[in-house]
Amino acid sequence: MASDVRVTIADLFDEATVALKAAGVIKPRREANRLWAWLTRTNPGEAFLGRERGASLEAVPAFRDAVARRAAGEPIAYVLGRAGFRNLEIRADRRALIPRPETEGLIDFALERVSAGVALDIGTGTGCLALALAQEGSFDRVIGVDLSAGALALAVENARTTGVPVCFLRSDCGLGVAPGRIDLIVTNPPYLTDGEYDSLDASVKAWEPRLALASGPDGMEATRRILGGGRELLAPGGWIVMELDSTRSRIAAQAAAERGWVEINVWDDLYGRPRYLTARRELLR
Repeated sequence: MASDVRVTIADLFDEATVALKAAGVIKPRREANRLWAWLTRTNPGEAFLGRERGASLEAVPAFRDAVARRAAGEPIAYVLGRAGFRNLEIRADRRALIPRPETEGLIDFALERVSAGVALDIGTGTGCLALALAQEGSFDRVIGVDLSAGALALAVENARTTGVPVCFLRSDCGLGVAPGRIDLIVTNPPYLTDGEYDSLDASVKAWEPRLALASGPDGMEATRRILGGGRELLAPGGWIVMELDSTRSRIAAQAAAERGWVEINVWDDLYGRPRYLTARRELLR
């Protein structure tokens, strides 16, 4: 290849496409374009249209490093250091699970039931759910809790960079939060079995935190704990909206019923899979 003084953006795209394709990346040219756009602070369309221009000398080593990280299997959200979630762009790194598109739908089910008062996000991770509720709802207060100190630090960074006011606290499944004062709980708990976690693709298992993925022999430990303790945190008539593993949605609904929840429903995600549980704490008589 010609020296970097004369290399064009198209040359870099070709080079990166070969490396990413060899590593098994599904859409290598598209990802090369995204990486370049991120590094040069342009959008992917501008990067593509300007590909015949000479590449900035300062950007070439950083781009090749990013391509090498992606080719080694690191998720692109971690390479980019950011992920989109509804109306937000948030920082993403190995301290917390990368937000998935399915999780965005949880916000719609939550706001249809409660959009004011006090909301609690259990297992907040990047803070994406708590931040989306605070941005899109009319809550007096939104609280995000997580057991992981690293995840909480990341969530605090995201609150600062987005300018969305959320209070983040270290807590295991909401322990220590004053009972009876929450109007809405949202949660995307870990829900893989230990065996499912062990069988995960390396692109997930080698990078994203186990604490946010695995939940015991049957995948239900965190779900049961949250359903067990969540009713006491809620004010009478308050709601919980929980993301589920689609293969265990019926078990989760049964667990909610056994723990005294009412108005229990399971709803499909955008792919038609039973993904979200909504349930209510009974009103006082």
